[in-house]
Amino acid sequence: MRANYKMQRLFTEMPLQAGQMIDAPADAAHYLLNVMRMRDGDPILLFNGVDGEWLAHIAQAGKKRLSLLPAELVRPQPAAPNLHYCFAPLKVGRMDYMIQKAVEMGAGILQPVITQHCQMPKLNGERMQANAREAAEQCGILSMPLYREPVRFDTFINEWDRSRALIFCDEAHDTNNPLPLLRTLKGQPAGVLIGPEGGFSDEERRILRQQDFVTAIPLGPRILRADTAAVAAMALIQATIGDWS
Repeated sequence: MRANYKMQRLFTEMPLQAGQMIDAPADAAHYLLNVMRMRDGDPILLFNGVDGEWLAHIAQAGKKRLSLLPAELVRPQPAAPNLHYCFAPLKVGRMDYMIQKAVEMGAGILQPVITQHCQMPKLNGERMQANAREAAEQCGILSMPLYREPVRFDTFINEWDRSRALIFCDEAHDTNNPLPLLRTLKGQPAGVLIGPEGGFSDEERRILRQQDFVTAIPLGPRILRADTAAVAAMALIQATIGDWS
């Protein structure tokens, strides 16, 4: 069954099974009751990233409390996406957008990487996870990406799994067409690394190009903002070697 985009969806951390009542978090209860004007008996879709998607109904609705009763499994839980999304932090508004789009585009791992030119080294992990949940709720996604704590660039490179290709978006690449380079990675697990608004430093670019697991790709003839580059890179990867192909 495909996602029903007309029905309200809600992520919950509670286990889901038929007939097992759960309480909605306070913020979700406020939104559903006071913004969406939902009432007893109204249907809603629930998911928790583990048990698939369930059709549920509002069973109790008070001024501040909302109870939900799962009734039927409508979509089984799929395998988690295998694409690692690694990124240098951006300013808050652009990073919110970037996280949401990465989740929509099928990121399985969210890994902040602190590079030399980062403008915002302090991160709010709870805000990132909230953006990921919102994107999943709105776009019919069932597998929530795993958020990892930030690591410095040198640690990130040293600890990278060498069996997984790392795709590095290099604005200094000497060609404009990324497709032939990406097609050489067909069948391999992969991750993508998006640089900061100021770009990678010369030293970081040198280190990346020295690694045998790194593939540098261009993103066309124009210089893109970091958040735009993130969407472009994810689309190219998914279309050539990811779950679109």
